[in-house]
Amino acid sequence: MYEAAIVALAQLTTFQTLIALVAGVIVGLVVGILPGLGGTAGLALLLPIVFGMEPNSALAMMIGLLAVTTTSDTFPSVLMGIPGTSGSQATVLDGFPMTKKGEGTRALSIAFISSLFGGIFGAFVLSFAVVFATPLILQIGFGEQLMLVILALSMVGILTGANIWKGLAACRLGLLLGALGSAPLSGVQRAAFGTEYLLDPLPLVIIGLAMFATPEIVDLLRRQSTISETGRLERTGWAKGFRDWAENWWLSLRCSMIGSLIGALPGLGGSVVDWIAYGHAVQTTKNRESYGTGDPRGVVAPESANNAKEGGALVPTLLLGIPGSGSMAILLGGLILIGIEPGKDMIDNNMDKVYLMIWSIAAANIIGAGICFFLAPQIARITTIKYTLIAPFMIGLIFFAAFQATRNWGDLIVLLLLSVLGIYMQRFGWSRPALLIGFVLSTRVEASVYQTVTLYGITFVERPIVQVLIAMTVLSIALAVLFKQKSSEPVSVDGPHSHLRLMPQWIFVSGVIALAIYVLQDSLKFNSLTGMYPLVASVSTLVFLTPVVLMMVFKHAPSDFFYDAELKSVADRGRSAEFYIGMMVLMLLFSGLVGFVLGMAAFIALFLYRAAHADWWKAILGGAGFICFLGILSDQLTLRYPTGLLQNYLSLPWPLQ
Repeated sequence: MYEAAIVALAQLTTFQTLIALVAGVIVGLVVGILPGLGGTAGLALLLPIVFGMEPNSALAMMIGLLAVTTTSDTFPSVLMGIPGTSGSQATVLDGFPMTKKGEGTRALSIAFISSLFGGIFGAFVLSFAVVFATPLILQIGFGEQLMLVILALSMVGILTGANIWKGLAACRLGLLLGALGSAPLSGVQRAAFGTEYLLDPLPLVIIGLAMFATPEIVDLLRRQSTISETGRLERTGWAKGFRDWAENWWLSLRCSMIGSLIGALPGLGGSVVDWIAYGHAVQTTKNRESYGTGDPRGVVAPESANNAKEGGALVPTLLLGIPGSGSMAILLGGLILIGIEPGKDMIDNNMDKVYLMIWSIAAANIIGAGICFFLAPQIARITTIKYTLIAPFMIGLIFFAAFQATRNWGDLIVLLLLSVLGIYMQRFGWSRPALLIGFVLSTRVEASVYQTVTLYGITFVERPIVQVLIAMTVLSIALAVLFKQKSSEPVSVDGPHSHLRLMPQWIFVSGVIALAIYVLQDSLKFNSLTGMYPLVASVSTLVFLTPVVLMMVFKHAPSDFFYDAELKSVADRGRSAEFYIGMMVLMLLFSGLVGFVLGMAAFIALFLYRAAHADWWKAILGGAGFICFLGILSDQLTLRYPTGLLQNYLSLPWPLQ
């Protein structure tokens, strides 16, 4: 084993392999910065390049890309409130509020150090796992996976926001959204609203962008300011960030362990690991009320976990040939392309290649973090620019990212509809993280329950690992209950204008109830295999909405229940959220006429000219620049953007296609 490690280190330090590693790191950093792409799209881009390459260089390039995607995705998450990948969604909760306080460099410093530590820890775990982990992985069956999903759901109780009933209802709404589209077990289409778009479930990237990106953009636009409320960056942010990490090193280590463990479990991986780590941080630390307002610990936890998960995810991929995520599935294909067969044969005959990947993970994290530290001061300056100059480009990026989900016009329409949901959830104090966690776990809940009951029946609770996870779940719920006992005392909102104050919330809640009833009615058409999950999801949503409705009827609830951001600091706000929603609707309608590329360019130019008061030639230049950006991406990634009615009669040249 030690000889293989030394041979692998010698292979990595050759000029050709190092160049390939650095190239992979650079591509991974770029892919991570662009919202909606991530490691899966980046690896897909590399496959034609690595085909025919020397195996050591190909391995270094692919691992270099995978290792740092969750490092650079911190830039959009922290600086703009836009999740770079699904693994950085939890980082937005505290990273973006720190940026708005003028602490963007501090947040980036915490994130990069945590990512570096987590990535190296993941490589360390992988180096031991290749020898000892196979028996443990073989013990993780459907029952254990079910309990891990239930454990993750139990953590929602601590992430429900100010009001536990709204939070629990939001989580059930996420589970309800997961019931839309084809059933994962039978393939039968259900709750599809008569559209072919929902032949498949809703894409995760669209849910994440709609919950965390669009609402923050609209809120910043309404305040008519820079992203940073102070309009400046801290000069001492880097040193403060390092001290913040050093003070929370034990939390970083624990979350790195969680990331490695979850990453090694097929079917969970990157879409949930950051939320489990964030929930663990909230449950096990003091001063929990500061989470979500710019607490450094809220950056340390998810960033440590999401980088450590890559080392864990390689364990089943290399040892058993079982990919734990989409990116690992593509990596598996890449290994086969260069003549390496994962599994027992790889451990017996290609141990040097395994250690080459381990060394590559560690080196890539160091190189990636170094590049990010070097670039961050310049990139962070974007937060001091007036936001109306940045917002149209961010909206364009968000809709571009959403289109990568299935490359269908429906991606853009669903993003708009769910963005409206996210905007009003933010306005009325509903927990968006709770909804996202519910949605992420919805597919696993449905599949795991069916698989566990079919294979084990009730006897699955006799399995030792299941019993440990049950105990952890009970502890998680107990901590949530104890924490939520600190809620404020009930107050009344009776008054001459109380009905006007609650009317917008009534409209919002009525819409959620209507969706639940629609899914409930649709579920009754199917047999138990197809209809059981949407039936349970819709009924549980209505059950948890009942206390919310009763509090609104009697107008008597904790004061935080009646939260409405529209009534708070009205004087310092500009146009209403409905104005910007209307602009996005008009943008999509115009894009439907002339195509996505021309539609977005026209939107950006008009927005810069009218809302940002830029000179007309600068506005046109901004729109033209975005056309070039989309054209380059379409050329390099072989993308086809949504076409409009114009393209039915006229063939447009590149880059207007």
